[in-house]
Amino acid sequence: MLKKRMALVAVVAGAAAVLTIPALTTAAKAKPAAKTANDGRAKCYECHEEVKALKENSKHAALSCKVCHDKMDAHMSDPEKNKPVTIIDQALCAKCHKEQFESFFKTDYEVSARKEKGTPTGRSPMQDKLLAPYGFTYEHNETRGHAFMVIDQFVVDRFQGGRFQFKDGWQGITKSGKTWDVLTDKAEGNKEWKPMSQTAMAGNPTCIQCKTSDHILKWKFLGDKDPKAKWSRESNIVDVAKDTNNAVGCIHCHDPHGTQPRIVRDELINQIDKGASLFAGKDGKTDLKVISFRDGFRKIGVMQKTDSRMMCAQCHVEYACGKGYEFGSGKGVGFDDKRTNHMPQTQVMQLLEHYRKINFYDFKHEVTGAQLVKLQHPEAETYAGSVHDKAGVQCHQCHMPKMKGKGGKMFSSHGVVRPKNHIQESCLGCHTKDSVEKKRNEMESVINYTRGKMRKAEYWLGQLIDNYAAAQRMGVSPTVLDQARTKHEEAHVLWEWWTAENSDGFHNPSLARESLGASIATSKAAVKILTDAMAVARKDEAKK
Repeated sequence: MLKKRMALVAVVAGAAAVLTIPALTTAAKAKPAAKTANDGRAKCYECHEEVKALKENSKHAALSCKVCHDKMDAHMSDPEKNKPVTIIDQALCAKCHKEQFESFFKTDYEVSARKEKGTPTGRSPMQDKLLAPYGFTYEHNETRGHAFMVIDQFVVDRFQGGRFQFKDGWQGITKSGKTWDVLTDKAEGNKEWKPMSQTAMAGNPTCIQCKTSDHILKWKFLGDKDPKAKWSRESNIVDVAKDTNNAVGCIHCHDPHGTQPRIVRDELINQIDKGASLFAGKDGKTDLKVISFRDGFRKIGVMQKTDSRMMCAQCHVEYACGKGYEFGSGKGVGFDDKRTNHMPQTQVMQLLEHYRKINFYDFKHEVTGAQLVKLQHPEAETYAGSVHDKAGVQCHQCHMPKMKGKGGKMFSSHGVVRPKNHIQESCLGCHTKDSVEKKRNEMESVINYTRGKMRKAEYWLGQLIDNYAAAQRMGVSPTVLDQARTKHEEAHVLWEWWTAENSDGFHNPSLARESLGASIATSKAAVKILTDAMAVARKDEAKK
C-alpha cells in the first residue's frame, strides 16, 4: 500500500523537465540494490517515502536518483529553494531498453503515406460533405504510428494555418525523432507570413497532452489554470506546440521509479476514479490505484498487473478537447470549461445521449444546421465487450507482439504493428491451427464488410443532406426540418464513430454492424420525412 497518496515523479514536484541526457551511472547496469542504499537514495527517501515504496525491490531499485534527476546536489542543500530537474526523454530509457526504443522510432513503411481519409480510396470518401465546415475537412489523415504523433499533428493543414512544415521538404516526411529537429516554423521571425490557402487555425493544448509526455510536470490535473502550471487548457496553442519536442514517452505507461504499469492521462484517471466501468473486471472493479500528489496538482494510476486496454485508452478513446457549443442555445463552450477535456467512456449507441446530457456538441453542419459531435479515435470503447476482449486478449498482445532482438533475446515491439501485416506474431500464438493466409482472409472479410456498411451510411447521410437542402428551398415547414435535423445528429454519430475508429470494424464487428445499420436506417427515415413533405408541398403548389 502506498503512503500519503503520492505519485509520478514526486521527488521533483514543481521541477521543470529538460531533454539533456547525462551518462548513466554504473548503478544503471547493476542488479536490484539491497534495502540500504548507499548512493544517496536513502537521503531522498527521508522526504519521499512514497518513492521508496515504489522503487525499492523493483527492477529499478539499483538506479541512483541522479540517473533521472539533475541538479540534485543543489536540491539536497536547499530542497525548498532548489528544485531538481527531471529528464523525461525516451533516449534515457534507451540506455537500457535499446530495442524497445529503436522499434518505437523505426519508420513503418507498411502504413499509408500521408493518406487523407476524405479521398476516393480513403476511409471516408464523403468526409468533406459530411463534416462541412469543420476544420478536419482541410486535412484529416490516416495514422502513421506513435513516433509521428506530434509531428503529424503539427504539420497537418488544419493546424495553425500550415505554419509548421518539414525542414527538408517532402524528403523529411519519413524522419521521426524530436519535433523541432524535423519541423520548422515558417512564421517565426517572418512578419509577412500569412496562413496558407485552404488551411485552418485549429489546435488545442488538451489534444497535445495525449501525444507527448513533455508537459507532465507543467500541466495541472485536467488542465486547469494554476500558478504552479506552465500550461493549461487555455494556453496559447503555438506556445505549447513550440515547447513540445517528443512524442509520447515511456513514462506514460511505465512508472519510472518502480517500473509498474501505469496511466497518467488526467481525464482517463478522472473517469475511472469516478466509477467508469469500461475496463472493470468481473467484480466490477479496475486494477488501478489512483494516487495524488502536491494537493491534487497531478495524479497517476498505478496497476498491479499490465492492462494495456487502460494504458492505450490514454489516447485511443473518444474525447472532447476543443471549443464547442451547448445544445439548443448554441452558447459557446470555451477552454475554461472542463468539458473541453472530457472522455465519455461510453459506447457508440449511447454516445449522443451522453453528449446531450452534458450539453456539448462540436459544430453545426453548414447545410442542415444539425448540432454534430466530432468523433476522435474510440478504439478502447469499441474493443470493450468484443469477442477478443471477453477472451482476455489485451491490446499489446496483438499490436506489440514479442519479437527476437539482434542478440536473440525476445522483447515486446514498441512500434505498435498492424496485426494484418504480422499475423504470425500477432495471431497464430492463440490460433495455432490456422494459417497466415486463412487469418488474413478472415480479417479482410470483416474489414471489407464494415467498409461496405460505412459507404452505405455515408451515401444515405449525403442523401439526407441533399434532400434537406431541397426541402428548405421548397419552403417545407420548420417542424419537418427540425425532425430531419434531429435524425441527422443521430445518424452522424452512428456513422462517424467508425471512420474515426482505426480498425475498420475488426475490433468489434457486431457492434460495427449494429451501429452502421442504425445510421443507415436513421438517415433513410429522415429522407422519407423530407421527401414526403416535399411531395405534399408539390401537390399544394399544383392546386394554386
